[in-house]
Amino acid sequence: MPRRPAGPAGPAGPAGPAGTAALLAAALTIVVLCAGDIIARSYPFGSRTRSVNDLGNQYVPFHAHLWDMLHGRADGGLLVNWQSGYGSSFLPDLGTYVSSPFALLVGVFPRDEIDLAVYVITLLKVASAGAAMAWLLLRMRPGRWWAAGLLGASYALCGWTLASAIYNTMWLDGLLALPLLCLVGEWALNDRRRVLGVIVVALVWIANFYTAYMATLAAGLVVLLRLYLADLDRRQRLAAAGRAVLTMALGVGLAAPLVVVVYFGTKHAYPGVVRTFVPASTEDMVARLLPTTYNFGTPAIYVGTTALLLALALPFHRKVPRPVRYGWTLLVVAVALSFQWGPTHLLWHAFSTPNGSSYRQTFVLCGLLVIAAWHALAYGPPGGRALGAAGGLLALIIAVASRSALTDRSFVLPLTLVAAAGALCGLALLARHHSGRRTVLAGLAVTLLIGTQVAEATATSAVATRLRFGHLDDYAPWGARQQQQADAIAEADGWPTYRTDPGREQTVGNDPLLVGGQGAQYYSSLTADVLSRTLIALGDGYTSRGRNIQSLDNAVTDAIFSVGARVHSPPDPHQGWFPQDGTKVTVSRQDVPPLVTVRPTVGANVSAFGPSPYRNQELLLGARVYTVPPITVRTPAGKQPPRSADSRPGLRVNGPGMSTITATCRAGSEAYLWAPHFSGTASITGAQTPGRFRSDPGTKIAAIAHLGTVPASGRLRIELSPNRPGVVPESGAVGCLDTGRLRATVDQLKATGATKVSVSDGTIRAELPPGSKGTAVVAAPRIAGWRCAAGGADAVPAKQYYGLIAVPLDGSSTSLTCTFHPPGLRLGGAVGAASLLTLIALSVLAAVRRRRAHHHPSA
Repeated sequence: MPRRPAGPAGPAGPAGPAGTAALLAAALTIVVLCAGDIIARSYPFGSRTRSVNDLGNQYVPFHAHLWDMLHGRADGGLLVNWQSGYGSSFLPDLGTYVSSPFALLVGVFPRDEIDLAVYVITLLKVASAGAAMAWLLLRMRPGRWWAAGLLGASYALCGWTLASAIYNTMWLDGLLALPLLCLVGEWALNDRRRVLGVIVVALVWIANFYTAYMATLAAGLVVLLRLYLADLDRRQRLAAAGRAVLTMALGVGLAAPLVVVVYFGTKHAYPGVVRTFVPASTEDMVARLLPTTYNFGTPAIYVGTTALLLALALPFHRKVPRPVRYGWTLLVVAVALSFQWGPTHLLWHAFSTPNGSSYRQTFVLCGLLVIAAWHALAYGPPGGRALGAAGGLLALIIAVASRSALTDRSFVLPLTLVAAAGALCGLALLARHHSGRRTVLAGLAVTLLIGTQVAEATATSAVATRLRFGHLDDYAPWGARQQQQADAIAEADGWPTYRTDPGREQTVGNDPLLVGGQGAQYYSSLTADVLSRTLIALGDGYTSRGRNIQSLDNAVTDAIFSVGARVHSPPDPHQGWFPQDGTKVTVSRQDVPPLVTVRPTVGANVSAFGPSPYRNQELLLGARVYTVPPITVRTPAGKQPPRSADSRPGLRVNGPGMSTITATCRAGSEAYLWAPHFSGTASITGAQTPGRFRSDPGTKIAAIAHLGTVPASGRLRIELSPNRPGVVPESGAVGCLDTGRLRATVDQLKATGATKVSVSDGTIRAELPPGSKGTAVVAAPRIAGWRCAAGGADAVPAKQYYGLIAVPLDGSSTSLTCTFHPPGLRLGGAVGAASLLTLIALSVLAAVRRRRAHHHPSA
């Protein structure tokens, strides 16, 4: 096909048309994103934090942990993260959250500018996606470089990016993956850059396999259409398809060491909620084509009015060959319909409806819309007939969208009409630039089109940023609170002699990763099932339906898990969950056993836990230390509360006023309250510091809280101040800890426990007293992958002692060694090695063939 002239703006520059288009797309993308944040007064340009939802809870902390690893400051390595969940598998988290090459840039920023580092990485990912799309468009069909840059930016700044992915940092790797994989498809069609194509596929699957999977499906559809449209015979089509499949298979194979580990990590994770897919209404889906609409549960398919008009004009554009205009139009329509049908919805999401947004694949439809728009422009600007038809379809879209609650008639519709007028005028001027006023008309057209795109995308970005604050939890960026916590932890840290817990009053869901220490707290899509179930049985609380395990401020569990120092902070003022009480960041210390202790009993199973967290703690400790007295619960009116009518067992407690719990315990013992489904505060009458509880039906439960010392009378009166309707257990809610018994048990565990413990990434070594018999228990969850050996014996899969790592002892061994190998690493490594050897063999074979062809040319 003949190459079109560069366009009215003159030569494309030394980088060539594709390079200049890529630079334009990247520049427009960064300008829009920064301008939108300035208008919304969002970090780093304003007082509003951008750390909403999982960005603050997961992605920033995991980037902080990566920073620590790059600078040699992390506890653990690639195999085990010793800071979270008392020891969690890190390689699956790495592959899920921070395996993108962009994530390595975090290391060049100061540690206390971690939020800025993640913001810059976000900008670079989105800008790179726009640049890659601009490059791809010019490789698919020659055309005007500035138009390719404009449409590349339209793709990067699509509604999915601005509304859903901008705060889900790892999803943005999928935004970049789609044009890159389509570019690999182009190379396969033309039998070029085979090795580079495999490397690109491997990199995008390593960066984020979840969105890379979606991008791969979409790129496969694009390659099939390109094969259909290409002027090739059947044999050539089959050869090109074979090259594409082989390239993809080898690339995914090279990524297998990480991808397979992540896959097996999901198999061992605490189960999420199974959701039934419910398609969005037609009105809502159509409304998301318009600028500044926002909703969490519908596909954000906005790509800019110019790109939308061009895509709508494609079926009516007579300069475009009929197979091309109908092929791309049908592909866009088919993919859009696949979003609304259950089986294809599951296919896009790897056969599992996701929690949260149900349309995480939306970027692929945005990409196809932009590619369709490019074909409508690359063959020559659409004329009056095609633009008229596109304008009519846009008017129909606006009419349908106006029936949706997502369309604000006072703002969305006027902005859409202004953007439509600007885009239509710009395209009309572009179609008439062939007269003597070519430069003037073309320049005005380019100004109108770029100005319209920048204005509406900026408005859409600003609106989405502002609305997120009202729909999602948000968290403060690094500041004085986090710095004080980090300083306190650094001063108290004694790992691996003992653990230092960042504290019960959490700042984000992954405080140990953000501020340091080694605690129970851990939030990941891959939180191990055994960890969650064990800590919940011990009375711990959680959010995110069990995948965000919290810190557990309890003297017995601190002894079990060797927590020798604990940070105590005031409630986070940014969250406003509880009023400030004037306390400062402090550290308490306690005498605890080593990480490895010896129990005289054989290993047990996690299913042996019972319903009482106090008795479960005693099982792991190996001694009776609690009194669990009968309780009496009364409403503010002095009556017994009614029983709960829902799935939460217990008695209902509501405001206004205080309900009470009364019990009798030994004077001087320490009182704890277990009320997982209560939300509010609880305090012993006359006590200064209340226990704080947060629960929410279905998503959060509260942890056991320490309330204070039982008075000399032995009569315990606990006052409950609920902040929402809740439930307290009918029995077993109060536990009174005998601190003398606990100290005696700790002394015994120290006397019989390990004399020396060393920890390095995925290896634990302990020296034991001579003659140790029974079971050595490591104070870490027995997640899949641990193998242990006592003395010089061969390593075998670790046993389990109520959810912890256990090693049988026969009295002859004075040492033990436990090593961790993530499930799937060997299989993934074998697949990766086979793929690498195949790639090398094919490359050598191709080189030999080229050399023979050079020395023996055909006549």
